[in-house]
Amino acid sequence: MSTTKLIETWIRPEIRELAAYHVPDAAGLIKLDAMENPYGWPEAMVDEWLASLRAAQLNRYPDPHAQALRGPLRAAMGVPQGMEILLGNGSDEIIQMLALALHGPGRTVLAPEPAFVMYRMIALFCGLEYVGVPLREDFSLDRVAMLAAIEQHAPAIVYLAYPNNPTGNLFSRSDVEAIIEAAPGLVVVDEAYHAFAGKSFMHDLGRWPNLLVMRTVSKLGLAGLRLGLLAGPREWLFELDKVRLPYNINVLTQASAEFALRHGEVFDAQTRAICAERGRMFEALAAMPGLTPFPSAANFILLRVPAGRAGALFDGLKARGVLIKNLAGAGGLLHDCLRITVGTPEENAACLAALGELLG
Repeated sequence: MSTTKLIETWIRPEIRELAAYHVPDAAGLIKLDAMENPYGWPEAMVDEWLASLRAAQLNRYPDPHAQALRGPLRAAMGVPQGMEILLGNGSDEIIQMLALALHGPGRTVLAPEPAFVMYRMIALFCGLEYVGVPLREDFSLDRVAMLAAIEQHAPAIVYLAYPNNPTGNLFSRSDVEAIIEAAPGLVVVDEAYHAFAGKSFMHDLGRWPNLLVMRTVSKLGLAGLRLGLLAGPREWLFELDKVRLPYNINVLTQASAEFALRHGEVFDAQTRAICAERGRMFEALAAMPGLTPFPSAANFILLRVPAGRAGALFDGLKARGVLIKNLAGAGGLLHDCLRITVGTPEENAACLAALGELLG
């Protein structure tokens, strides 16, 4: 039997139809495509971090429960007393754990769209149905449509990104609360960008029995560590922990994250700088002819460009050394849309200058 026939026999049809998640090569480019913190660490902090890694025992498996990290992480994330945490290799692994634990015949994952693409992809990987409910034209939640979809599909999991990715906006708190109350299964509020938003549902944990809050340290400036967190009632996380792979948080991530969390003032200052630059970027983009930037509570700005020009502007920026995200291919509400991560003042100035040249 040929390789092609073997693949057709054994690889699930829905997997064969998918395209792998694509990460573009950013070598030599100003990287404004992946919502990363653009700032490094002070040199003295780097030296202290490297010295701390000398004690890491690479010949041993990591602490499977990351005990030394849990306390600092709970404090940094403001996890309420009485709530438990579960750690993952980034938010992606946590989303996968949720899908594996709640999988069952005919079960559904539901989210507003556009949304973080991994909600859909991981649901399909794990054999769950996925239902996307379109946002309104202004990217706000369509409460009526969401509640109708919940009633129709009785989802096992509802994901609500707060702020939303890729639109950057915060959904109405009353809409989110209505969805939590109506959902028969879990509601996971994904707060990957909480540091830039100033609003959260973390303090609401325990108010509803089906609410969990997901966080990550990636947007704070630790994307390379791949560390995510799920917070919620102990009973839920006890069950979810059963599908967590052992030793999923490696030795270097545990040691580095524990060290970094002792220097929260550095990341707080970087967050303030990013928020200030976000405001300046928004004003500059709004003043450019033909561009419509959307207000953002995250570390990126979504903008709509003149009809049919998203691809040309994306390519033109890349040719000028600036890599952003072209979302126009997703269609729907993202027609003619690009997304720009907020970088350093110098990176943002270069992006704006290149964009100004292209718009003429």
